[in-house]
Amino acid sequence: MRDFTRPDLLFSLCGLNCGLCPMHLDGHCPGCGGGEGNQSCKIARCSLQHGKPEYCSRCQEFPCEKYGHIDAFDSFVTHQNQKKDLEKQQEIGAEAYRAEQEEKIRILAFLLENYNDGRKKKFFCVAVNLLELEDLKSVMQEKEAEKELCSLSIKERAAYMKKRLENIADERQMVLKLRKKR
Repeated sequence: MRDFTRPDLLFSLCGLNCGLCPMHLDGHCPGCGGGEGNQSCKIARCSLQHGKPEYCSRCQEFPCEKYGHIDAFDSFVTHQNQKKDLEKQQEIGAEAYRAEQEEKIRILAFLLENYNDGRKKKFFCVAVNLLELEDLKSVMQEKEAEKELCSLSIKERAAYMKKRLENIADERQMVLKLRKKR
């Protein structure tokens, strides 16, 4: 969107974790307010009309009617925690939230480098986005203890890691899938 730029390209104005998005990772989208490739957005227009707060959660009208069903469906990135993540960032502070997000980005990079069989990118992006950092850290610690993973094929390692993440999601009563609008 013209004249809409932001310094934080990893966490969008509306609460999407751009740094964990397949479109951002592939270089197709610079992130919210990142210039070229940045899509037109009604929330960005709203931000410009309301003094350009860095995040919607910093607007006096948050949460407004735009957040009524904002997390009901996903696009190429999960919207499931959009409002919750804005509230979390507001609660713990932007720096602490960014540090958490950067750690999740490192975990995602590791998963994609070591466990992606060419078919798990979207799954890993959704899983890292939705699961809590502590849960992800526990999976990373467990996998390091299992030396036999090294002898498995990439397809077997991908299946193993997918199952581990799904087990944690099941414990948390979550589904690690994008929810598309019908």
